[in-house]
Amino acid sequence: MTAVKRQMIVGICFSLVCLILFSSVFFIAFPPSKWSLLWNQQVWHLPFAFIVPILALFIGGVAGLISGLYWRRQLVIVSDTLDGAMQGKEAGGDNVYSCDVQPIINRTQQISSKINELTQLAQQAANDKSEIEEKAIQKIVSEERNRLARELHDSVSQQLFAASMLMSTINELRPVSDDMESRQLKLVEQTIHQSQLEMRALFLHLRPVQLHGKAFKQGVEELLLELKQKVLLNINATIEPIKLERGIEDQLFRILQETVSNTLRHAKAQNLDVLFIRREGFVILRVTDDGVGFKAQATKPGSYGLQNMKERAAQIGGQIKLVSVPDKGTSLEIKVPIIERDENND
Repeated sequence: MTAVKRQMIVGICFSLVCLILFSSVFFIAFPPSKWSLLWNQQVWHLPFAFIVPILALFIGGVAGLISGLYWRRQLVIVSDTLDGAMQGKEAGGDNVYSCDVQPIINRTQQISSKINELTQLAQQAANDKSEIEEKAIQKIVSEERNRLARELHDSVSQQLFAASMLMSTINELRPVSDDMESRQLKLVEQTIHQSQLEMRALFLHLRPVQLHGKAFKQGVEELLLELKQKVLLNINATIEPIKLERGIEDQLFRILQETVSNTLRHAKAQNLDVLFIRREGFVILRVTDDGVGFKAQATKPGSYGLQNMKERAAQIGGQIKLVSVPDKGTSLEIKVPIIERDENND
């Protein structure tokens, strides 16, 4: 049964009770001389005995209808409020509530606030868990890369070095000749030397030098000093002491590592020049070698080195320019705008 029907029935029953009470009081206070007057006296062509009950029932039904519609509206508001609370919406609004419904709305608002707080806590916990898992994975990957680098350095790298020394000694002790055997021995020595360069480039990927709070200038100088001690490559560096934000320094340092690694693996260069300066609101990182070069348009499928550098440069708002001429060398330049922060209105 709906609220409207229920209130109408209640109104009618209430009107009947009132009719009986009022009729009893009326007959006691004003007793009629003849009971036939109630039937003979007519109003609107109906006996007076019918008029009063009909009016009472009509008024009670109308009152019950109005009351039912009112309570139906209040119940609909309560239902909508509960639905909104279940969906995480803020309970309440500009609706006018009765004194009986208001406590329910207040309680619903409290429940809705609790639900929102629990939802925020659950989301925050999920984010924290994801960050912790990501950091744990990065730590595991870093430790595994370092372990592989150490094992390669202690085994394969040492063996390559020993093989290189043996082949160099053999070629030096042999008489100068241009026969097939001498050319093959020279080729073996060059292959071992190239394998050493590949191994050192692999070390840069597996165990990259980290800034760890050091300035960019200091980190680059340590990286190039380590290369000078391990690689037969003439390295010239001009590094200005420029103070940058940590995120920019990290990305530039990664790009430099990637570029040097590619130079060791593919360029066959004799000279490597590194330039890091600040000019006209830009910091410029330029790496130039005199290696074999390549055609920039002819990218190999599956080669992501240059793409990675472009993405890193884009993350810090930089522009990358690559110029390479076959048998002449390669030049890579990164320009990053320096945006001065307004400390008074950050």
